[in-house]
Order: sequence, then C-alpha cells, then structure tokens
Amino acid sequence: MRRGPVLCASASLVALWVTAQAEPAPQPIHCDGVARQAGLLRCAVPRGDRLSLISASGQLVREVPVPADGQVTLGLERDAPDQLILTANDATLAPLTIDIAPRQDPFREITGFDCDKVDARTEAQKAHASRSWVKKQAAFKTFAEGPGADGGFRRPADGPTSSPFGPARRYVGTRADGSSCDRVSVHYGYDIAVPVGAEVRAPAPGTVTLGDPDLYYEGGTVFLDHGDGLVSVFMHMSEVTVAAGQSVAAGDRIGASGNTGRTTGPHLHWAVKWRNPGTQDRAGDFYIDPALLLELAPVP
Repeated sequence: MRRGPVLCASASLVALWVTAQAEPAPQPIHCDGVARQAGLLRCAVPRGDRLSLISASGQLVREVPVPADGQVTLGLERDAPDQLILTANDATLAPLTIDIAPRQDPFREITGFDCDKVDARTEAQKAHASRSWVKKQAAFKTFAEGPGADGGFRRPADGPTSSPFGPARRYVGTRADGSSCDRVSVHYGYDIAVPVGAEVRAPAPGTVTLGDPDLYYEGGTVFLDHGDGLVSVFMHMSEVTVAAGQSVAAGDRIGASGNTGRTTGPHLHWAVKWRNPGTQDRAGDFYIDPALLLELAPVP
C-alpha cells in the first residue's frame, strides 16, 4: 500500500531534475579591447543572434548581429556615451555594463590656409572628385570575411606620429580669387610622418577592396577590409602595389607613402572605419582611432 505514493514522489523528482537539466546554465557576455571613445570592443556572446547597445539613459544606440561563432567586434564612436549596456536577445544572458573612458581632443585653428588646395573648383576637378566619391562608396559597401581584430594591429609605416586622431580643426584662409573660407572639420585619421617612398605595410590581414593611385582628395589610396566590419584606409600614397580582391597578410607591402591628393606635405594618413554588418545603411558607420587599435593584444 505504501509503494504507490513513494513511486509517485520519485517520478516527480525525476521530472523536476530533467527540467532543471534542460535549462541552459547562465553564461555572461564577456568583452575585452579598449573601452574608450573611438575605441574597439571584442565581445563573446554565448547565445542569441543580436546584440543591443543601450545608453545609461535607456536609449538604443545600435543593434549588431552576432555571428555563428559568437564573436562580435564593436566600434565606439568618438562621442560615445560614458556608459553602455550590452544585452543579447536571449533572456538567459545578463546585461553587461561597460564604462567608456572619455577623450580630451584639442581644438586647433589654422589660419592663412590656401583654400584652393582642397576645393574642387574647375569642372575637371569636380568630375574627378565625383568619380572618386563613387569608387569610395562602392568599396565601403563591400564586406569581406576575415579575422577582424583577433590578431591585433601593427603600425603600417615606420615614423613618428605627426597628427593624431580626434582633434577638431578650424581652417581660415583665402582662395585665389580673394574670397575667404572658414570651415571646421575633425581629423579622423592617424598621420605618420614619413618621406615619399617609405614602405606601407598591412597592419593586419585583410582583403583589398580598393586600390587606386589617383583619387581627388586622397591621392593614392588603398582600402583593406580586415573582416568584422573593420576597414583600413591609407591615403596620399605615391605607389599602390595591390588591387581589389587581393588578400594580404599582416606585414605585407601594399605600396609606398607619398604626397598625393590634397595634402600639404608627405605623410601617410591611416584611418580605420567600423561598419555595422547588420544594416545596409552605411550612414551609421564611423571612424575609430587607429592608435587605440595598436593597444589591442592578440586573442589567445
């Protein structure tokens, strides 16, 4: 008479045990990288296919897809909020709060500027600038597979830094016709002071999406897609030795530095743009600080 209730209790315990075993164990989102404005985060997301970035005030900053391997590369804007909350579309993952260190970029005013060195004035110059713009936009829409930032980055040329990423600069000057110009722009590149002809090498593995010796503003230019939405842009080169579709390894020669395009002296301009692979709208892409990429350690 007593065996029935005992068996029922045992069956209930087994059912509860099976249910408990079926529930996935909690796993956190983990990020490393450089948590600073214009920096880069590398995040491991164990479950879910979408990662949301939310400001401390609760505003959605952006959503990015989570690849099959769960590794997400997140760029941070130059004016990113001081705190971000990362959430995956999987209720078993707890949100991760990350504090973002602020930048202190200076403001510079440059007077006596020759506006004609930049402006496209003649019909031929405007046509050249228009063709260059089309080429650049097409290249930025091209995504290649690659290791992203897993292996870290190295300097693409041997030379001192001549202009860092981030400062806002006001240019005040005149044109040849006597009219004035007054404009403010942010320097979104990392300039290395090297003479014409210095070797330029790939800072990380990637696929060339643009290799052109004569863009209007940029001069000799190479776009190198590292994967995970990261693309390096090299400008003012005197020689371009790679072509679109070509794969290069870290340290491979891609050309030589120069003084081409709209520039006031020889140097290499290296910029890195982070693009969101989860959207076709390229208007939300932005440049990050290459100097901060040099701080990334290779992923073990």
